[in-house]
Amino acid sequence: MAAKPAADKGAVDGLATVEAWFAAQGWTPAPFQRQAWQAFRAGRSGLIHASTGSGKTLAAWLGPVSDALDKPVRTGGLRVLWITPLRALASDTAGHLQQAVDALGLDWKVETRTGDTSASVRARQRRKLPETLITTPESLSVLLSYRNAEESFKHLDAVIVDEWHELLGNKRGVQLQLCLAWLRARHSQLPVWGLSATLGNLDEAMAVLLGEGAEPGERIAGTQSRPLTIRGLCPANVERFPWAGHLGLSQLEGVLDYLGEGQTSLLFTNTRSQAELWFEAILKARLEWLTELGLHHGSIDRKLRKRIEDGLRQGDFRCVVCTSSLDLGVDFSPVDRVVQVGSPKGVARLMQRAGRSGHQPGAASEILCVPSHALELVEIAAVRRAWEAGRVEARRPPRLSLDVLVQHLVTLAAGPGFVPEQVFAELRSTHAFAGLDEEIFNWCLLFITQGGPVLEHYPQFQRVVIQDGRYSVEDTGIARRHRLAIGTITSDAQIQVRFMKGGSLGSIEETFIARLKPGDVFLFSGRALELVKVRDLVAYVRMAKTRRHSVPRWYGGRLPLSSELADSVLEIFEEVQAGLYTDPEVQAVAPVLELQKQQSALPSRARLLIERCSSREGQHLFVYPFAGRLAHEGLAALLAWRLGQLTPATFSLSVNDYGLELLTSAKLPELTEADWHSLLDPEDLLDHVLAALNAGELARRQFRDIARVSGLVFQGFPGRGKSDRQLQASSGLLYDTLQRYDPEHRLLAQASREVLEDQLEIQRLRAVLERAAEQQLLLVSLERFSPLAFPLWVERQRNRISTEGWRERVQRMMASLEKHAARKPKRRP
Repeated sequence: MAAKPAADKGAVDGLATVEAWFAAQGWTPAPFQRQAWQAFRAGRSGLIHASTGSGKTLAAWLGPVSDALDKPVRTGGLRVLWITPLRALASDTAGHLQQAVDALGLDWKVETRTGDTSASVRARQRRKLPETLITTPESLSVLLSYRNAEESFKHLDAVIVDEWHELLGNKRGVQLQLCLAWLRARHSQLPVWGLSATLGNLDEAMAVLLGEGAEPGERIAGTQSRPLTIRGLCPANVERFPWAGHLGLSQLEGVLDYLGEGQTSLLFTNTRSQAELWFEAILKARLEWLTELGLHHGSIDRKLRKRIEDGLRQGDFRCVVCTSSLDLGVDFSPVDRVVQVGSPKGVARLMQRAGRSGHQPGAASEILCVPSHALELVEIAAVRRAWEAGRVEARRPPRLSLDVLVQHLVTLAAGPGFVPEQVFAELRSTHAFAGLDEEIFNWCLLFITQGGPVLEHYPQFQRVVIQDGRYSVEDTGIARRHRLAIGTITSDAQIQVRFMKGGSLGSIEETFIARLKPGDVFLFSGRALELVKVRDLVAYVRMAKTRRHSVPRWYGGRLPLSSELADSVLEIFEEVQAGLYTDPEVQAVAPVLELQKQQSALPSRARLLIERCSSREGQHLFVYPFAGRLAHEGLAALLAWRLGQLTPATFSLSVNDYGLELLTSAKLPELTEADWHSLLDPEDLLDHVLAALNAGELARRQFRDIARVSGLVFQGFPGRGKSDRQLQASSGLLYDTLQRYDPEHRLLAQASREVLEDQLEIQRLRAVLERAAEQQLLLVSLERFSPLAFPLWVERQRNRISTEGWRERVQRMMASLEKHAARKPKRRP
């Protein structure tokens, strides 16, 4: 039963009204919810950390709502700003918040403002914002870029940041920190609350959200984690030489049985291409599920995704195959089961997805993990152990992202303008720019007003002017282009996919479409499509008559294995080395692990396994640090370069999450343990990595994204966007010009730093080398590839041979290795 409206009655007891509403619904507020309401009403800021579906939203929302009920009604003006990382969550969240205020009798309007909001609504909101606005970091920045920004936010009482863990570790989080600093400068006691689910560095997350020098926040923990069942789908037969991607769909029948036992399920894959393949496979096997099966990923048209989301809420689907597009926030209460295909790569990611089932307080969660190769069974056991032990990944916030900073400065200049002394203090109040000094700040001011010493002769780089000490954008065309470019999300150029006669299906990477010719067939949006033509960044298609097709490949498959999960895997290997098989998944993969022990050994936290063998291709070196594929890419290049200093050789490199392979046709000397310690020495790491890699080309590619964020290149107006080649050419020309005439340019330095930190995980690589200095180096000579080495060999074949050719070769090699293993060869130390 709804509480009576508070209008015309003045103040009421807000908390009592909230308690009465809960009682009328048959609910009892959780202790953490009451704690959050009281903390907000006391003027505190903080972080609410609770599992998915436990009631975090109402814990944050009813603090400001109950506070508003206490006070005489104040008409008009934005009171609560709600930040969400995904615009797809905005409308769902708005419905929940509006339902609560309507029931409590508070005359507040809840609206959304995202990239999906119509032009007419955005124009109305620019004149007057609702009492509650749900928006993204990008749309908040756009609001700050209008002249009336200070008027729009002058009544603000609270900011709530949903899914803060998703923003913390990237530039979108930096962008939000800058916006919050601007708001705090105008509301010194502004309460800011973050909502977070699974996260390993909660105190740091709260400190970053609240800003430097802020009063200590209040960290509120939700109720104990809901019951969670994690189990692996163990195949009946395990091949002793596993390879990535081979095992997944072979377990389709077991997955179908599991889906058939539930009411509504989500089947998560790590990549969009996997989602397309699994959707097709399920549909072929269960045609009777045609109307109960959905596909959801970020490249599918927004209207189609919305239709799937609405159907999930209503319980219309037996199963929706999806990617991280359904990881966050949206409440799909009917979902009772979750399937994860392939390794989750991290503890937090699996927990986030598991929380999609039983998405309501008190309900249990369940997730079935389907390995894509046999060794992922160990990862499934490892992630369960890590979760039970509370070992969850941290997300480290970036610092001194100058491309985001200069974008923010132009945003403020396009809006109310800024005075340098004031904005410098605001910037220093953020975690991201607490270390900002006046020299760097002055460089940023010069950059937005003149473009720097090299670009000062080009008018398009002179975006901001100075009038009476105030920085502002006076050219409306510059302001318009800047608003269109606000944001930090970058990706490959997208090609829209449309039927020749019909609607849009979504978008796909330009690099994939560029490889196709008219008549080629590819799988997308759950359909086999024939490419007809490509015109003006649109790929026109029709339904194909054949099912032979290509599958687009997206970047998501490169997610590296987290440190927490890798250590749990090594912990299990240590037990197996001692003859202990505790987990059912490890028992299932015992034939693989026993063969690895017989032919070689298992790596552990205390020892680094290095294997060597010869084949007709040449000499192979395999190293297993278990540090994730990104760190292994850097390590493989480093080792190849250092070995090349010992003896002239050219190497082919292959990496996965477990280790790396170096292959050369040159004759390598015998390498002793002392030689390997020298090769793995952390001294001069940075110089040697830069010498080993084409770091200039990597930085050039990274600079493209930095150039876009900082405003050096413009992606074009809607419907007239530049192609990926055009953007790369424009940014590449700028990169070369700056390298030649202004090599100390700070954005060039940032590009090099981001390559090392993000693409090569240089800190994790350094940790590998420092760990190796303390480890026992176990050197093993083999006659044939071991079970750990075989997937690395397969990975190299996958990248150099046609689809049909590499699969046939892998099958032949696997048969040969099995035949050799049957003779029980002994390893040579």
